[in-house]
Amino acid sequence: MKFTKMQGIGNDYVYVNCFEENIKNPPELSIAISNRHFGVGSDGLIMIMPSPVADARMRIFNADGSEAQMCGNGIRCVAKYLYECGLKKSDRMTIETAAGLKTIELTTVNGNVTQIRVGMGTPGLLRSDMPMLGENKQVINEPLQVNDTVLYITCVSMGNPHCITFVDDVDSIDLSVTGKAIENHELFPERINAHFVQQISADKVKMRTWERGSGETLACGTGAVATGVACVLNNLTERVINIQLPGGELTVEWTDDNKTYMTGPAEFVFTGQWDK
Repeated sequence: MKFTKMQGIGNDYVYVNCFEENIKNPPELSIAISNRHFGVGSDGLIMIMPSPVADARMRIFNADGSEAQMCGNGIRCVAKYLYECGLKKSDRMTIETAAGLKTIELTTVNGNVTQIRVGMGTPGLLRSDMPMLGENKQVINEPLQVNDTVLYITCVSMGNPHCITFVDDVDSIDLSVTGKAIENHELFPERINAHFVQQISADKVKMRTWERGSGETLACGTGAVATGVACVLNNLTERVINIQLPGGELTVEWTDDNKTYMTGPAEFVFTGQWDK
């Protein structure tokens, strides 16, 4: 099986062109190929597939084999792959995901994709959108008991669920303890992505992520969009902000008509052959 490794600001996945390849057991393959010691090494597996309703369909599997609804960094990589590998030679395209159809706008220079703007849809703000136990209302700066600490969280779904906590210093957070505890908290029956965010200014924040099923990652695109929404809900920033992640920077916008957009790069790393 031929594969391509790509990364969007450090959020790396193994991509398989399923227009040509056939994967019989995606969860099993994702676990094996994502292993950073005995496999290729990645945050998961993304399948680029034919779609009856869009230019392509993407399926995302985390490093633990669980399937995700959407990946913001991953979809930018899929768009770059489709364009530069000749599957869709247009600066506008649609990609089908488990979270719905997403629209893509590409910026290209000499045939190379340099930036990708993704229409990420409308945010889900109710507890049922996560899902989260309790009265079905918005969760904005709500207390959550985590281990021996009370954190104040805001929850946003971008097709997949996100829990955002604003802190004074993101670098001081032990993600393997606090992030993991939030991911597996009893209030989230399907687990949740945990993000810790430090405000820098009215148009910039710094963010670290613990992803459901993958652990700490260098970036999370849907999480960045959810963070932009959470910043506005908490009256911390403007509606267009830059988000600094360990792997790079994304621009996120939440418009007045309740649409969200994410802009950032995507890069090829290498191609290879998986024979196991």
